[in-house]
Amino acid sequence: MFRAKLSVVPGWLALCATAWLVAGCSTTEADKTANWSPNRIYSEAKDETNSGAYDKAVPLLEKLEGRAAGTPLAQQAQLDKAYAQWKAGDKVPAIATLDRFMKLHPASPAIDYALYLKGVINFNDDLGMFAWMTRQDLSERDQKAAKESFESFKELITRFPESRYTPDARLRMNYIVNSLAQYEVHVARYYYTRGAYLAAINRAQLALADYREVPALEEALYIMYLSYDKLGMNDLRDDTQRVLTKNYPQSEYLSRGFRAKDDPWWKLW
Repeated sequence: MFRAKLSVVPGWLALCATAWLVAGCSTTEADKTANWSPNRIYSEAKDETNSGAYDKAVPLLEKLEGRAAGTPLAQQAQLDKAYAQWKAGDKVPAIATLDRFMKLHPASPAIDYALYLKGVINFNDDLGMFAWMTRQDLSERDQKAAKESFESFKELITRFPESRYTPDARLRMNYIVNSLAQYEVHVARYYYTRGAYLAAINRAQLALADYREVPALEEALYIMYLSYDKLGMNDLRDDTQRVLTKNYPQSEYLSRGFRAKDDPWWKLW
């Protein structure tokens, strides 16, 4: 039977190997914050944030959470960490940090800010609201982030109507509503241009049912008018035209048609 032969390692070689392992372990970077006070850690984290080094600020703030646990400074560290994570491009962890903050500190005086920041993170991660500026097809984009942003702002203004963040949240909510309505209308137009007239009507009707007093509804009616015409449903076509003319007497859709794709993004008229 084959048996492995164990060789004896010379003592001097064993000592060298041990010394090498010890040297290797000694290269582990020491925690430079070990003797720092919580206030110093916070100050360093703020400096990193202010200089745009968000990736360096996050670990400092995480250390501060542990060192100052149970204090207002630890709560501030959580909020600042969420902001730094967002600015570093880590939006999912940032939202998770805010959700954790609101769960652990439901009575915190900074809940309004947490809701506002969560709304802003999703607002900038809109996945659709600014797509028309870059000529991207809204029908290929998701509106989940925009809707979540709206819900955060809605909770903010409902629970904290006097918050300093409420006025801006209201403006953003209006923009989101307009954008979501425009998304539905864009999809309706997408269907129309591909000859799916019934689908175009259904999507335009969805926009009319779900939204009120937003600019996109004018185009929704126009798409319905065209689709009914293509389907030979003349009575419904004429009814839609009357509604369009009554609500938008200066509408150029009936004379000009759809806005050209090469119109500048800022051209809203």
